[in-house]
Amino acid sequence: MAKDAFKLTLPDVQSTSVIFASPHSGRDYPWSFLRRSELDELAIRSSEDAFMDMLIASAPSCGAALLAARMPRAFLDLNRASDELDPAVIEGVHQVSHNPRIASGLGVIPRVVSNGRAIYRGKLKLSEAHARISEYWRPYHDQLAELMSDTRRDFGEAILIDCHSMPHEAVDAVTQSGLARPEVVLGDRFGASADSAIVERIETIFLEAGLRVSRNAPFAGAFTTQHYGRPSRRQHAVQIEIDRSLYMNEMRVRPNGNFDNFRALMTRVVAEISEIGRKKLRVAAE
Repeated sequence: MAKDAFKLTLPDVQSTSVIFASPHSGRDYPWSFLRRSELDELAIRSSEDAFMDMLIASAPSCGAALLAARMPRAFLDLNRASDELDPAVIEGVHQVSHNPRIASGLGVIPRVVSNGRAIYRGKLKLSEAHARISEYWRPYHDQLAELMSDTRRDFGEAILIDCHSMPHEAVDAVTQSGLARPEVVLGDRFGASADSAIVERIETIFLEAGLRVSRNAPFAGAFTTQHYGRPSRRQHAVQIEIDRSLYMNEMRVRPNGNFDNFRALMTRVVAEISEIGRKKLRVAAE
């Protein structure tokens, strides 16, 4: 794997309380990992939020920090709790309660990629799972926690925008017949992870950009929004899911003909979201 667990890009001067993160766009796939998999190099990327980090790369120029994973989601899922271990893929794990994410093969060490396709031949040792968590999961979340804490100290609040992509067909089950399919899904855990005024502003920004937006269905937010979203402490977390077909060929996992146009649209969206947290730095003496 890559030496570093993540890439942190900081602005010259942080001027907003908004932080952008892309936990599933990592694409460092070493041969040692691929060799153990049942999947070819294309299939294993199907769970990756490919190019999301590129779509929000303008965040630092807007005065916002950008934290992006380097390791792939198929290797380790940063949007899961560190104890969400799957006994079906890790030796020596005893599950004591039902967890729907683990049951579906999507624990912190995923067992499957999209469409339930198994990643591994056999099981991994528990020591290897713990090593991945220690070397990649903890450094990422330690850094994210530090960003949130420092930002809240300096601005009086912190707003995490956790950026993801969704397969085009992901909303089929929740789209009623005759209704337009949402292109963006905002997740705030039904109001538990962020102030409603912040979520409403983000929704308006996407709507004004010409995109169809829904909230919390089928994605209300997972570990990151649940763990970091504490509105009562002026710490907010919003998950954003964007339809991959808007900018990429999903089958080939590569940009489509609209990629540059959509990246330009997202550059404007990132700038407007950054404005939500644009406040003067608190004087240190305070």
